[in-house]
Amino acid sequence: MEASEINGTSPPAQTQPKGPNWFLAIVPLLILAGMLVYLFNTGGGLRALTGPPIEQVSVLRTTLPGPGLIEIDVVNDGPESLTIAQVTVDEAYWNFHIEPSNMIPRLGKATITIPYPWVQEEAHFITLITTLGATFEAEIPVAVVSPQPSTELFLRFGLVGLYVGVFPIALGMLWFPFIRRIGARGMNFVLSLTLGLLVFLAVGTWLDAIKLAQTLPSFWQGISLVAFIAILALGTLLLIGSLTKNRKDARTLAFLIAFGIGLHNLGEGLAIGSAFSQGEAALGLFLILGFTLHNITEGVGISAPLVKEPPRIRFFVLLLLVAGVPAVMGVWAGAFAFNPVLATIFLAIGVGAIIQVVWEVGKLVSRESKKLGEPLLNWVNFAGFGTGLAIMYFTAFLVKF
Repeated sequence: MEASEINGTSPPAQTQPKGPNWFLAIVPLLILAGMLVYLFNTGGGLRALTGPPIEQVSVLRTTLPGPGLIEIDVVNDGPESLTIAQVTVDEAYWNFHIEPSNMIPRLGKATITIPYPWVQEEAHFITLITTLGATFEAEIPVAVVSPQPSTELFLRFGLVGLYVGVFPIALGMLWFPFIRRIGARGMNFVLSLTLGLLVFLAVGTWLDAIKLAQTLPSFWQGISLVAFIAILALGTLLLIGSLTKNRKDARTLAFLIAFGIGLHNLGEGLAIGSAFSQGEAALGLFLILGFTLHNITEGVGISAPLVKEPPRIRFFVLLLLVAGVPAVMGVWAGAFAFNPVLATIFLAIGVGAIIQVVWEVGKLVSRESKKLGEPLLNWVNFAGFGTGLAIMYFTAFLVKF
């Protein structure tokens, strides 16, 4: 026992510093800055052991803007600047021009233009050679002129997006009058089917995002970027949802489902547009047919929460646009201005959005099951969930290769 307690007096109160002293926060930063300057100038005392810099070039996009012309967009993904000294096409050295310069700084971008008489519908292989002898390859799998923006082609690709995104979802929504008449257990089956559909889309969108992220320059840390953006998107949507203390109404839930599916369909559009931009028309047509069939059940999933509170037709139109129009935008972007970084970010947002919708639909299925006096996991719900997964899995046979 302390003396102050024995004497019946309370210990003196400890005084707290008044107000933040910003100098105390800056001192560690100043020391860190000085240490970094020292390490940069001296190499930490190991500069004598350093060898030539590691060079790394990432090929972002290869296009054929016209006959006899090849364009390659690259980014310097290495730790230091580098210089492109030579270019070979099909193992033959060829003249080339680089904008803005053949010396590319770290993280800098450049466009390499090669006047080469490429052969229609044949494959060509390009090698970029730096002054230190490092080589980096690019491939043209099928040589055809890349789509150039024009009113006619813009409308054609827009129509492809409608075929893939808007029309099949509208067909799925036509089942709405039927599912309104199937009773409480049948409704739980449809909601569970929607849950299975969304889980499949979440996994598929995640895998597509990871596949695309692996093509990004390493400084983007592609896989970490996908996880980071997905978590942020999920957290943001959950926080927005928590602002309303009451349970979400049917319209809000339907809109969230449409939003998540729309981001997924954006990725489908990008895949189709990119296939055509790379000259793989057969693959593009294959994807159009597959995605059209694959997306029909999405209309059922979007409209399922609205059974008890059917809205006006214009709200269905809004849901259709939110879920389907991103496919149109994806086709345009993939064909004319594909950006792998933005595509990865949008797909990652789609992962987070779909997971949030899975959570909300799962809560709805749980509430409806309790009303029937049944547990969440029962044969009807399990059968619906399995059916949703199976439908998406087997229709995906048409789009996976």
